[in-house]
Amino acid sequence: MKYRFYYAGIRVRDLKKSLDFYTKALGMKVVNKGTMPHGGKFVQLRGKGSKQTLELNWYPLGSKFFTEYTSGEEMDHLAFVVKDAAKAHKELISKGATSAVSPKESKGTEVYVKDPDGIWIELLSSG
Repeated sequence: MKYRFYYAGIRVRDLKKSLDFYTKALGMKVVNKGTMPHGGKFVQLRGKGSKQTLELNWYPLGSKFFTEYTSGEEMDHLAFVVKDAAKAHKELISKGATSAVSPKESKGTEVYVKDPDGIWIELLSSG
């Protein structure tokens, strides 16, 4: 399986405040935004001349992705594009990852494993 790094996501407490900072202070542009199946909001940003994307994620109280915000836990997840997310999930589990959201539990693109330190890795199917 080939894994192509796609973006990094960070968890934010106040989406508007964070969005204002990244767009006004750092000059990043919004390239995508939306609402997740569990009610969370995301905004994807890119800096001028960059191909890398930063995703700001806000999760509502009660979502399985919500946790109390503790300083130092701002990293939310890394995303990789793979040919088959379900197959990649199984492969990474066999290589030491733990399941965070299995393909059976997934709604849409929410297939995740955790690395050895507990950082979530999203697996996005390319085809």
